[in-house]
Amino acid sequence: MDPVIIVGAGPVGLALALALARHQVPSVVLDDGAGVSPEGPRSTVLRADTTEFLARLGYTRVSADGRGWSSWRTLRRGRELLHLPLPEDELLHLAQHRLQRGLRDAVSAAPLIQLVHDSVVTEVEQDADGVSVHTARTWWRGSHLVGCDGPRSVVRKQLQLRFPGRAAADHYAVATVRVDLPFPGEARLHRDAPQPQTGRGGSREVTARPLPDGVWRFDWRLPVGRDALTPDALVDQLRATLAGWHDGAVPPYELVTSADYVVQQRLATRFQVGRVFLAGDAAHLLGSLGMQNLDEGLRDADNLAWKLALVWHNCATERLLTTYQLERRGSVIARLRAVDQAMPLLQPSTPLLEARRSVLSGSLRRNATLLSDGTLGRGRLGAAPAYPTPSAPGRSASARPSFSPALSPTSPGVLVPDVPVVTTDGSQDRLRARLGRGFLVVLVAPGTTVWAVEHWLGAGLMPQLTEATRALPLPAELLVTEAYPSATPHTVLLIRPDGHLVAAVHGCRPDDLWTLADRARGGSAELPTPRGRGAAGAGERVPADRARA
Repeated sequence: MDPVIIVGAGPVGLALALALARHQVPSVVLDDGAGVSPEGPRSTVLRADTTEFLARLGYTRVSADGRGWSSWRTLRRGRELLHLPLPEDELLHLAQHRLQRGLRDAVSAAPLIQLVHDSVVTEVEQDADGVSVHTARTWWRGSHLVGCDGPRSVVRKQLQLRFPGRAAADHYAVATVRVDLPFPGEARLHRDAPQPQTGRGGSREVTARPLPDGVWRFDWRLPVGRDALTPDALVDQLRATLAGWHDGAVPPYELVTSADYVVQQRLATRFQVGRVFLAGDAAHLLGSLGMQNLDEGLRDADNLAWKLALVWHNCATERLLTTYQLERRGSVIARLRAVDQAMPLLQPSTPLLEARRSVLSGSLRRNATLLSDGTLGRGRLGAAPAYPTPSAPGRSASARPSFSPALSPTSPGVLVPDVPVVTTDGSQDRLRARLGRGFLVVLVAPGTTVWAVEHWLGAGLMPQLTEATRALPLPAELLVTEAYPSATPHTVLLIRPDGHLVAAVHGCRPDDLWTLADRARGGSAELPTPRGRGAAGAGERVPADRARA
């Protein structure tokens, strides 16, 4: 079969290519540039799940390129409203040019990926068997096409899809600055912060977030519709902010980069047309209240990669690919709705409302946690989504994605916690480190690590579960864990390659496990013989009487 074609060599396109390669699917990445990632002020905050996703793909510079935060603090006129200590691995803040360079290094070491520079797409055509992509110099043939080519996506325009939304939901002046601040390692948001005394105007809200090498990113929120700060006004604002945190004195600093940033909120009317898909900035734009669009783009890549892989390897039909739009577009819609509900509480639209909130400062205190959710990856503004999946044979799923923290760890669709696991060869690992190649079948069996692997492999449910895993209609690996939150002993978990739970069932019922796996791949259908992938029984339907044997 032809490779998957990816248009766009930004972080989402490169991550998707690496994810497909992990599933043994070749890809061609068409880059309209020369492969250079210049330094700039753009940075991103990645949650634990997207950081782990990048690490699985071979991005080895996570610790060197990114910076974790010790805590988050929200202040108003110097008074603390909220202080949240943060675990070291809860999130990672890194410059986008460093991320892109690291992903390019990983791609260059992946033999299944062909990265082609200076390839501007001019036309996209598709038929029943594949997709043809024309560039200025040549044309390419692929099984499927994914447009990861940014807000002005050529692929989206070729599909004639609208991209409605708000052209200016928020407005920021952004700068990266090398400076020593009196709160090292802490990120903070300061409302009603000190403003310049020069008469050139200023911002009443600033966010400071540390990066590696003594660099900080500052975001000053400006009124929507106002002109960008002039270079002199930006320096005045920076000096006023630094003086406010240093008892009136401006410390030595180096202004590294700066930019004016208008936040848009947009959503493509569809994420799929036939064999062509949209992901990342080409599919959605969001960023108000600290939300991270790149984080959502990486979740697009993780969600789509395993589905394309099952179809490419003839372990599923094209019907599985329709769930990409259902899950990913549905979760972005939920984010945008959450912003629309939160914005009036956190960012009044008129000076009169702002003045009223200044008098009633308790409103900001009550909503201080909500104000931080988008940046910290919590709640409806930032937590990992829970996708609608079948909970058990005979039950249907909810069509609307929710968010994992509001659900039990055994609820269908949630992102599974990263618990310790033991493989069938006796090696120990973390659950999320095993993701990204096939489905996982996990048995909750307290006391497993006490015994040598040859003892528990032949005891209890293990022989039957081993056979049932081999009989599944898709690639799967069997693991064992001592404990899993909210799960009783002998619970069996079926987990998708992107880490979302299909279902948790008690005991080993091969027919039920097979049915759940079949639904997770889009349902039973006549499939060609699966391409070899080293997974015993992948794609082969085993009769129920043989599965029980």
